[in-house]
Amino acid sequence: MSVLVITGTGTEVGKTAVTAGIAALARAEGRRVAVLKPAQTGLLPGEPGDVAEVARLAGDVTTRELARYPDPLAPDTAARRAGMATVHPADVAKAVTELDETHDLVLVEGAGGLLVRFDEGGSTLADIAWAVNAPVLIVAQAGLGTLNTTALTAEALQRRGIESLGVVVGSWPLHPDLASLTNLADLPQAAAGPLLGALPQGVTKLGSVDFLAVAKRSFSPWFGGEFDPETFAAQFAVQ
Repeated sequence: MSVLVITGTGTEVGKTAVTAGIAALARAEGRRVAVLKPAQTGLLPGEPGDVAEVARLAGDVTTRELARYPDPLAPDTAARRAGMATVHPADVAKAVTELDETHDLVLVEGAGGLLVRFDEGGSTLADIAWAVNAPVLIVAQAGLGTLNTTALTAEALQRRGIESLGVVVGSWPLHPDLASLTNLADLPQAAAGPLLGALPQGVTKLGSVDFLAVAKRSFSPWFGGEFDPETFAAQFAVQ
């Protein structure tokens, strides 16, 4: 695999932290990593966005952002309000192809959830994943409600014939409640794929060295980490 698309089940679920974790682990293995953000919303020119955060946490990675819109809205809506051009799947595919020629791993981080609109034709991150022929990793919340949004995301991928690698919890709470604990066993079924990691809450406050150490513990060996879902769940007693 040289290209991976990372989607959330919604906003603020930890996509950027997960992207940074995967990038950091790949860099630790000596791989050349690029991170592509097709559309960044809610920021003005010059303000640090998601790709800057990934570079801060992961270190020496190539970053590229195709479009930026000031309003914190879906890319299509934000572009329309700003009177700016939208981003089409073909634009993303072109950028991915260029990055893939000089990198071992290209990570494409979405905006919001899988079916958020990117352009006036209704194109979504699912269409982008199809255009670049890449699998998708689902980033989900830990607690109540996550099984529904995760299952909907996985079903949308399946209906479109797009491979889903599995699911990562983007922000595991410091004090998990009953829903979070039982979801560890239920998320793989909802995602139709394995639980491939769980990043602790607040991990983005760390420096790059400590972040890498946490990523090592928090991601599956599939990404170069040491995370085992059964061992992780065994730390918590569910009554």
